[in-house]
Amino acid sequence: MKPEIGYYLAGFADGEGSFNVSFRPYKDYKFPWKVSLCFNISQKDKVILALFKRHLGCGTLRKRPDGVWYYEVNNFNSIWEKVIPFFKRYNFLSAKKKRDFSKFCMIAEIIKKGEHLTEEGIKKILEIREDMNDGENRKYSEDEILQKFRESSETIRQTS
Repeated sequence: MKPEIGYYLAGFADGEGSFNVSFRPYKDYKFPWKVSLCFNISQKDKVILALFKRHLGCGTLRKRPDGVWYYEVNNFNSIWEKVIPFFKRYNFLSAKKKRDFSKFCMIAEIIKKGEHLTEEGIKKILEIREDMNDGENRKYSEDEILQKFRESSETIRQTS
């Protein structure tokens, strides 16, 4: 990839992209939450999003019902092997995006080590993600997440 394309895409993501960590309920009582990382970006014109898909070599590109195109990468291996190295090479300029990306990388490290499967790891992730994306759009509160984790730990003790 030509460096100017990398810097262009990083600059575009600096303004329009988002790095997220989400918790989804998991049916397995040993691990009550699936912790997922996602990089996404949306636009009315799909040309730039198609450039991301082509140059990162991963992710999905689809059109929402409102006509907006949406590019996302939520496969952990793709995030670890492609998205993170790309944005480490082509840095952000804004302090906010640098902060969110740094936290995203810290959470990826925790997941890579398997620490997200422990209550201590979940607490670390919650602490790190607290002000990512200004703490907006949280489906589950920190208390709900920790409570469900404790309940599953109790279920394991009772069934063992």
